Amino acid sequence: MIYVTGERVQAYQVRSAVFDTRWRGLDPVQVHDYLRRVADEMDRLHRELTTARTESERVRQALRQWQSRHNGCRRRGHDG
Repeated sequence: MIYVTGERVQAYQVRSAVFDTRWRGLDPVQVHDYLRRVADEMDRLHRELTTARTESERVRQALRQWQSRHNGCRRRGHDG
């Protein structure tokens, strides 16, 4: 059974989802195939997000270093 807890859904939760059966319900094979595809996409997006966050932090640190090295450049240029 799927429960909504307000927490982020993880790919493994999608893969292991179990549904109650009902008369004339959905095709379980189709449902599980779709859930597998959704979970795979969640994994891919999570990897992309992790990569983007890492790159963002690298750029942020490089900008801080650049600003530290060039902090006085503007002031000198305007003063003289």
